[in-house]
Formats: sequence, C-alpha cells, structure tokens
Amino acid sequence: MASSLSLVLVLVLATSFFCVGCLAQLEQVGTRGIHPQQLQRHPLRFREKCRYRRIDTLEPSRRVEAEAGITEIWDENEEQFVCAGAAAVRHVIRPRGLFLPAFTNGSGLQGVVIPGCPETYESGEGSGSRFRGESGRGEGRDRHQKVRNVREGDVLALPAGVTHWIYNRGQSDLVLVSLIFTSNEANQLDNSVRQFFLAGNSQQRQQQQPAGGQQESFGNLLSGFGANILADSFNVDPGLAQRLRGEVDNRGHIVEVRDELQIVAPHYEGGEEMEREWERERETEGRRGWSNGLEETICTLRLRENIDDPKRADFYNPRGGRIATLNSFKLPILRHLQLSAERGILYSDAITAPHYYSNSHGVIYSLRGRARVQIVSDSGEAVFDGELREGQLVVVPQTFAVLKKAGSEGFEWICFRTNDLAMVSPLAGRLSVIRGLPEDVLANAYDMSREESRMIKYGREEVAVFSPGLRD
Repeated sequence: MASSLSLVLVLVLATSFFCVGCLAQLEQVGTRGIHPQQLQRHPLRFREKCRYRRIDTLEPSRRVEAEAGITEIWDENEEQFVCAGAAAVRHVIRPRGLFLPAFTNGSGLQGVVIPGCPETYESGEGSGSRFRGESGRGEGRDRHQKVRNVREGDVLALPAGVTHWIYNRGQSDLVLVSLIFTSNEANQLDNSVRQFFLAGNSQQRQQQQPAGGQQESFGNLLSGFGANILADSFNVDPGLAQRLRGEVDNRGHIVEVRDELQIVAPHYEGGEEMEREWERERETEGRRGWSNGLEETICTLRLRENIDDPKRADFYNPRGGRIATLNSFKLPILRHLQLSAERGILYSDAITAPHYYSNSHGVIYSLRGRARVQIVSDSGEAVFDGELREGQLVVVPQTFAVLKKAGSEGFEWICFRTNDLAMVSPLAGRLSVIRGLPEDVLANAYDMSREESRMIKYGREEVAVFSPGLRD
C-alpha cells in the first residue's frame, strides 16, 4: 500500500488499519465560481519532457528501512515520471506498525486529521487517557479528530499539507501504494517529493544506497527548532520538549507499538456494518454537496472509496474480467486533487480493448499476475512491448494507445490518472472509435472491401474487457 504525497492516490492492498490526517491549514474553499480550466491546469515545465521514444517498466530505486516497516521510492527524476508530473511510493507496514505523523508538499489519497477542524472524537468517563495541563485548568479527556477505518481495496484522498498517520491493526503486512502528483497546483515548490515528518530522528537515513548515491532523509520537522522555543510553544518543560526533537530515537519513520493503541473510534462487528456506515457517508455528502464552502463540509469530507468491490464494477465480462473506475463524480474530493483511478482484473488470456487516455496520463501498477503490455506513440511506434509483473509500474502518456493481455494466471492492476474526470477512448469493441465510423470510411481508409470493414466494426460486441480471442 502506499502513503500519500503531493496529489496522491493511495490504494490499500491488504489487511485493515486506522488512518488519520489534519487540515488545520487546508484552505476551506469550494469550486463554485472557479472556471473548470483553472482546476485542470498543469505546469508547462513538465510537458516539454514528454519526448522519449521508449518506455520501460519501473521498480523502486530507493529503500528506507524502519523498525516496523519499509518505504520504497521510485525515482521521480525518471523521464516517465517527469513527463506525467508525478512520482510513486510504496509503504509496507508490519502488524502493530505506526507510520509517524507526516505531511507532504502536495495532495493525495490517504487518511487525515484536519487542522482547523473540531475534535469530534472524545473518550468517555472511564476510558482513554486523562491529563492536567500546567495552567491548572483541570482534567480533560483525550480529544482528537475522526479516525477512519479502511479496508483492502480502498482508495484514500489526502489534500496537500494534511498531516496523516497510519496504524496497522491487522495480522498481516499493510501495503500502501501512492501516486504523488507533483504537478498539481497545490504544490508550489518543485517536482521533487518532499515529506515532512512531525516525529522521529532527522538523522535516520536510507539503508540501501541507489546507484547515484542519493540519500533519503525522513527528517523530523520539529528537530530544527530549539528546545527552549519548543517548550514555550507547547507550554511544557524543556526536557519534555527535547523529546519532540527525536535526537536519540533510532526507530525510523515506522515504529512498533508495544501495546494496542488507545484510540477513540467506532467498533465495527463486520464488513456489513462498515459498508452501511460508508453508505451513510455517501448519502450525507450527496445531500449537502462538496463545494458549498462550509466548515462542516471540509471537516467531515468523505476521503475514501472502495474500488475493489465487484458490485461496483463499471464493466464486467464473465469470460474476460471487470474494470471499476473512480472519479470526482463518485468521490468529489478528487476534483480538488485532479486525480482519478481505475481498478482492473483480467482473467486468463483476456485482453483490454486498445485505448488511449484523452485528457490525462496513466500510471499502471501491477497488483497480481502478469500481462503483456503494448504502448504506441503518435508516430505509430511501439514505445513499449513487454511484460508487466507484480510490483512493477509503467507510465502511459496522454493519447498514447495501450493494450493489456493477461497471462495464463490472470492480471490485476490499478491505474492512477492525472485528471479527476479522465476520459478513455477505446479503439475496438462496441463503444469504440472504429465502431462509430461509417463502413465506407473504413473500407477506403484501410483499402478493404465493405464486407471486411463490417467485420472490423462488429467483430467485437464486448466493451472495455474482451474474452480470449479466436486465436487463443
């Protein structure tokens, strides 16, 4: 699975966990009065980089180890990522592992705590920790923002600057895969991914050096402040403030929780109850709308959607597989993030319709199995023709045509798209461009008879996902 950064889409791949974030400094604005083009602007500096003649599958180039997990980072300077204005990260969090609170220089998909929003979760009289401040204003209960339970297959949305932490309360490793959309306008820095941790040791370095010798430092933001100033800021003893700086903490950015976290959160008896809770969230969001600018809209914003549920498939072929899409119509916060996603499953030897993304780049990450993938450029050249295996990803530039054919064991993927309303144009099948052309146009364009052009038009009655062809 993945944590989040810039504008990030995060896919939850396994087990269950808590996640939280903060929007204290998230600007509480809607989209009313904003021209649609303003929501879809991309810096020109990335467009001039999309001039390459060959695409390759990519694997992480850097690895950061911690006490209770690892983080693997793809090279954001790789030409494909520069073209897409994005980067990618994969976090593996072991059971009882806590990913330390952090925020990034862009938006993304993850769990959140929202600075500036009220603390809506509070422990009861007989539970949780109690405290007495130095000002002597009496005891209080533990109060914090909403904690979100997430399950496998969820996509999480995380705006820029939102502090998030992740706790794996499951029995198996938690894997988070994130797309970091650095070219979104929320990122005012550069195309480098920057993650700001609020805890840990700033001297913790990556364990495995990449070829170029680049080091990854997940530094503690608070370590740069003086202990006395921190003590004044938090109104605590300087010795306690020194702990915030993390100078003697060598556990890394993912730490092991010795005892179960004492978190105020609803308890779910099963998946059905969680599903009912999410349906209530969707209904509430649908009634109020996302862009009315009210504080409660931002602070209680729905940030997750499950993209793995077969019941929500947009395209289904019992002999071929299924595809589910997630855009800003289904999850309105994606309008702000300028991202969308596609989750696909192909059965043995099935294929997707050859297609292209009209208004976005696509970043395809292989979840399981393997597939032969072909990507064709505007010059008609196959810039990629190879195998995409589990754990690898490949970038499909805007308007480059792509086709995937599953291997004998099938193929599963997630595709992150750099537009909240990404448009897919199929080249074959019932809803394709070829199907929409007159027979005579096809016959003359391809120098074939009208009967042959009719075979081309109507040879596939399926949509998006094709069953194995006649040659299989």
